[in-house]
Amino acid sequence: MRVRLVTMAPRPTNADRMPATAKKTSPPAPKKKATAAKSAAKPAAKPENKLAKLGLHNDMDLVLHLPLRYEDETSLMSIAEASMRGLQTVQVEGVVSSCEVQFRPRRQLIVTVGDDSGQLTLRFLNFYGSQTKQMAEGTRLRVRGELRHGFFGAEMVHPSYKVVNEGAPLPDVLTPVYPAGEGLSQAYLRKAIANAMSRLDWSDTLPPSMLATLNLAAFEPSVRLLHNPPPDVDEHALIEKSHPAWIRMKFDELLAQQLSLKRAQAARRAKSARALPVTGRITEELTRLLPFQLTGAQQRVLEEIRADLRQSFPMQRLLQGDVGSGKTVVAALAAAQAIDSGCQAVLMAPTEILAEQHFRKIAAWMEPLDVGVAWLSGSQKKKEKTEALAHIESGAARLVIGTHALIQDTVQFENLGLVIVDEQHRFGVGQRLALRNKSFNPADHDSPAVPHQLMMSATPIPRTLAMTYYADLEVSVIDELPPGRSPIVTRVIDQNRRDEVIERVHAAALEGKQIYWVCPLIEESEALQLQTATDTHAALSAALPDLQIGLVHGRMKPVEKQMVMEGFSRGAIHLLVATTVIEVGVDVPNASLMVIEHAERFGLSQLHQLRGRVGRGSAASVCLLLYQGPLGGTAKQRLATMRETTDGFEIARRDLDIRGPGEFLGARQSGEAMLRFADLATDQWLVEKARDTAQALLQHAPDIVDRHLARWLGGREDYLKV
Repeated sequence: MRVRLVTMAPRPTNADRMPATAKKTSPPAPKKKATAAKSAAKPAAKPENKLAKLGLHNDMDLVLHLPLRYEDETSLMSIAEASMRGLQTVQVEGVVSSCEVQFRPRRQLIVTVGDDSGQLTLRFLNFYGSQTKQMAEGTRLRVRGELRHGFFGAEMVHPSYKVVNEGAPLPDVLTPVYPAGEGLSQAYLRKAIANAMSRLDWSDTLPPSMLATLNLAAFEPSVRLLHNPPPDVDEHALIEKSHPAWIRMKFDELLAQQLSLKRAQAARRAKSARALPVTGRITEELTRLLPFQLTGAQQRVLEEIRADLRQSFPMQRLLQGDVGSGKTVVAALAAAQAIDSGCQAVLMAPTEILAEQHFRKIAAWMEPLDVGVAWLSGSQKKKEKTEALAHIESGAARLVIGTHALIQDTVQFENLGLVIVDEQHRFGVGQRLALRNKSFNPADHDSPAVPHQLMMSATPIPRTLAMTYYADLEVSVIDELPPGRSPIVTRVIDQNRRDEVIERVHAAALEGKQIYWVCPLIEESEALQLQTATDTHAALSAALPDLQIGLVHGRMKPVEKQMVMEGFSRGAIHLLVATTVIEVGVDVPNASLMVIEHAERFGLSQLHQLRGRVGRGSAASVCLLLYQGPLGGTAKQRLATMRETTDGFEIARRDLDIRGPGEFLGARQSGEAMLRFADLATDQWLVEKARDTAQALLQHAPDIVDRHLARWLGGREDYLKV
């Protein structure tokens, strides 16, 4: 039985300081006066609340809040000597001889300081009135900044300064500069961190024998050096974070993460799941009816998944595969195993276009097998939704496919055994957990079973990143494309050659080919003057009146999008102008040419996903990347990468190099902190060492594990993956 429900998705929804010299104004109206009084009565945020915004809640948080950089305030130069140094950061000391606010050519505070060797002008373009009193004539200042030669001689613009007494001692360590939020001064942070260091229990979490084996420095001297390095420290090693003190911090951070993830894996294995051992009629017939043979890579990962599903603890597997590698059929066969074993399966996708694509493809495979497949999305009419929910709860729908609507409270399954999440990085941990918790069986109240979970991603994750952020998952990789796929040639073209591109599009359409034209925005934006989808559609329709040109974007009604996509799929539309809603889930084998407008604005992963919409048939395919010059360094790297390779794993590796792990993984919503100190591009050797150490500690030294996690995570082990 097949349950087919037509759906419509919902439309997406989308205290000034007065200058010191401000003129007096007439008294405000009574209403405004009340508002002003109310505003004035509002208490300022306490410093501890500002610390909390930085994630600094306790002494250990403060102690591990390490400096961004350092300033060398350990030596002084005379003004004359500093003047001969050129554009260098220097520190001088002198007495203020004049301090005045000037108004030409613009309002600025000009302070003149001098010593026995000469004079120096300090220029402040933004300042408070109190600074004129702070730097009054006769005050001794210690000033640090970049000295340059202006129209009136030696000067510094916006230097750092402090009022000192004659003969005041110089620091004997470098001065740390910390990451700070609004309203938090460096002086306050330094004092708070120093106080925390005076109260801290400095006992090392790792025994001396282990430190010797790992060739690591001790914890306390490492931290103290990083907060207050001596002047003779290896400055290059400090900046590059290759100093032994930094190595210890990076190792400890990686070790805490590995311990946390491996604990999560152990906790998952301690839970119970329904074993799904049967590969019976549905699996066999589906395999026989497929219009193609599985690749060797698909067969390999399918066996890995099947072995997991036979276990009595929940599978937690990430299925990686490049664009077009055939992840969907592997997911369908995994669902068939769950159905053969008497359970339901559910597949959730992040966009309606992708979910609809999965439904059409998988339902067509399942329909001849008399398997009930239900479709659920957020904009269904009440009658359709009620019918779908009834089929899901009764078990008449053995496979359910949909969008975020699947996690609503009203959705109840009869016997959910397998959860499949496509493009898993687009969902927050709470959403994936909500879907997993849909498992319900009245007989399981005492020890409820957790469903198996298969997550899929077409964004390949480099090995080092997977070891670090997915250590609690098993990872399967489809590293082979189906036979017959045509190679995609990528060209990078200046926007000035747009007319040539339009001619090429026209010629391709006349040859019977279909074309995508992708734009980054839906409508005009003053911030980003980019060619928009609606304008592009109008311009191309005027330039190519003999072609059928469609338009699809995220703000269209689902029914309208579906009509356009169906027209393109059956060949009635020659050229489809689209936003990135076609990034995933669109499969039109006859489409063999893609134009991506303002390609310099897209990330590498998105460009690769978009390009994967062509090259899905036997015809030679081309992707044209239109860019608007001049290009920045990062944009040049991205476009060069797209031109040089179509290998998703190589693209992912370069993307990680360009952006770093935090941006590569995106806004993760999982609560998992990105690495603060370790750099996965350069510290792979430390990742492997931390992984091996974590495994050994979990087996032989649980007391060390507890102490180390308490120090680095403070009991906040929010690394669990769902």
